[in-house]
Amino acid sequence: MKGREVGLKEREWELLLQRLGREPNDLELQMVGVMWSEHCSYKSTRNFLKELPQKGEAVVHGPGENAGVVDLGEGWGLAFKVESHNHPSAVAPYQGAATGVGGIIRDILAMGARPVASLDGLCFGDPSTPRTAHLAPGIVEGIGGYGNAVGVPTVGGLTLHDPCYDDNPLVNAFCAGLVRLENLASSQTAVPGLAVLLLGSKTGRDGIAGAAFASRELEEDGAASRPQIQIGDPFEEKLLIEACLELLDKRLIVGMQDMGAAGILSSSSEVAFKSGVGMTIHCDRVPLREADMAPWEIFLSESQERMLLVVEPGRVQEVEALARRYGLDCAAVGQTEAGNRYRVFHRGELVADLPTSLLGGDAPLADWEARIPADLGCRQTLRLEEHPDLASVGSALEDLFRDPNLGDFTWIHEQYDSMVQLNTVLGPGSPVAALRLKNSSRRVVLSMETNPWCSHLDPRGGTAEATAACLRALWVAGARPLGLTNCLNFPSPEVPEQYWELGEAIRGMAWACEELDCPVVSGNVSLYNESASGKILPTPLLVAAGLVEDGAHLLSPGGGRPGDRIVLVGPSCSLGGSLYGRRTFGLKGKPFLFQPDLELDFRTRSLEAARSGLASSGRTLAAGGLGGTLVKILLTSGLGAEVDFRSPDRKDLFFFGEGGPRALYTVPQKSLVPFLALWRGYPAEVLGGLKEERTLTLPDEAPLPLDRLAALRPGRP
Repeated sequence: MKGREVGLKEREWELLLQRLGREPNDLELQMVGVMWSEHCSYKSTRNFLKELPQKGEAVVHGPGENAGVVDLGEGWGLAFKVESHNHPSAVAPYQGAATGVGGIIRDILAMGARPVASLDGLCFGDPSTPRTAHLAPGIVEGIGGYGNAVGVPTVGGLTLHDPCYDDNPLVNAFCAGLVRLENLASSQTAVPGLAVLLLGSKTGRDGIAGAAFASRELEEDGAASRPQIQIGDPFEEKLLIEACLELLDKRLIVGMQDMGAAGILSSSSEVAFKSGVGMTIHCDRVPLREADMAPWEIFLSESQERMLLVVEPGRVQEVEALARRYGLDCAAVGQTEAGNRYRVFHRGELVADLPTSLLGGDAPLADWEARIPADLGCRQTLRLEEHPDLASVGSALEDLFRDPNLGDFTWIHEQYDSMVQLNTVLGPGSPVAALRLKNSSRRVVLSMETNPWCSHLDPRGGTAEATAACLRALWVAGARPLGLTNCLNFPSPEVPEQYWELGEAIRGMAWACEELDCPVVSGNVSLYNESASGKILPTPLLVAAGLVEDGAHLLSPGGGRPGDRIVLVGPSCSLGGSLYGRRTFGLKGKPFLFQPDLELDFRTRSLEAARSGLASSGRTLAAGGLGGTLVKILLTSGLGAEVDFRSPDRKDLFFFGEGGPRALYTVPQKSLVPFLALWRGYPAEVLGGLKEERTLTLPDEAPLPLDRLAALRPGRP
């Protein structure tokens, strides 16, 4: 067996021989092949990711642990992270999505936190195609089936459609958990002389080589990849959660690591490398689901619902007894040692002996070429003066609400239990999710955002705009951002233009986070999201976590009462990359230019607007611009609106442009003067008012029945 058989490039194979001083045996080569894969090593992005700001006054743990942790005050921390399960979901939608949920929950659990909320970021293809009609329902059912059974509420997320995802759907799973800061767990606390235990499900052949599968393009026929798909059991996961939290509460474990990609190999070698110790594993001591599994199968299996524990030798029997009480398998499979050797034994025979650093941190960086796309200037060219303005805003709205990106996603939300644990204040369908902290007036607020169209048109600027949009949603809700996690979904980095876009997108995120004082505390990279039929657009997905100090100051994103005035705040925007622009002109133009000073001014005023209590609702402008956002507010509230403001701009730009620090507020008439005073010096206009009648009345146009718009919205594919 040679390097290329396990995915190593010629340069990597030569480097391995140089570092090892000999040829590896087959098991060692497979181990290195997996740990040096893109999925495990981040070899294409490690240099870029260093540019992200990682420190902040609320940061307890940044990148490098199983999840980031921020300080919520009052002795509590919030652990959170987002990860992808794209390739598995494209092949086996139900199990691929379900195990994505299970895996991210275990990342949070590995920090010692109780999982309290999930979000899902879903990118589907054209809903009229048979493949999307097959994939989308299966993925949603997998998320709901696992999350509901394990008892973690799915409180929100986002769903978008574009033909680029026809064969390459994206499933990004986010989880957050609460932990007492004094009870934080870690994967970096091992010392020599400790026992290494496996807790949870038995190990089988499911998911073998899953990490390598996620490090290459999808094959045209996914059937060959099905053995690399993991099978999840949410009821086993629920037992695992309770057992691990009890072990931590009783101080029975020194360290803990989730078993995800590359299974036992990855989890054990990561603990050894991060802790600076050696480790010996006896693979014949691993509880097996199937007989006669070879050492490489045992080590690379990605069977779900398993955790690796590091335990004082004198506490092993107590841990095993607790595991039996929960009906979980538990076995001591090895020990930590002084030095830098990672050794594997099978039936008493030494079958692998490698430097720990070779597996845990010495994967060589990729040396891909980066090149600016030749068509970048063409992408960004949109001459509005060459196109007539729209004649009727109402007709444009009717066309816009036929787009699946403004669809009715009730069919998704109704499959999720968003209220389990009884802490959900704002749930699915809202632009932010909000959770109450028991015995506290504080609220945790979560926002998820991505804009692949703008990241395609301007990788740096478009991603900076998407990052800012994620934070704006928190500001308008009244929440102070504490940290951000990201999932970088991109096609192959081996294409120079695509590698350039990847680097530029990360730099755009770093730019926005630096300027807006929001550290990146965790993240995930998913590359090779392409197949023979095409590639995805650059899709950096962001999730920000924020805190409202007093729940009374959490501003609702929709509602209001008849008679409330509708106030638009924010500058002129752009049709480049907007939903209206894509439907009318195609995907072209320059997205709104990220302007830090303008964003910081908006942050100060929007946070004060929420604290003041002057507005009855507030919502940032999103897909569909002013028109799309206003209609969504009206459909949610059950009210109508009369707009009498006439914009000096083109109607298409004013009503359907997107981007920038802009929000739509509903304000009681009695509060209008002080509310406008709060925004003095910043663009703000009173557009009209809310009314009982469920119609939208626009200048010089017949009233538009909102029920008609609601009926146009696409539903389940």
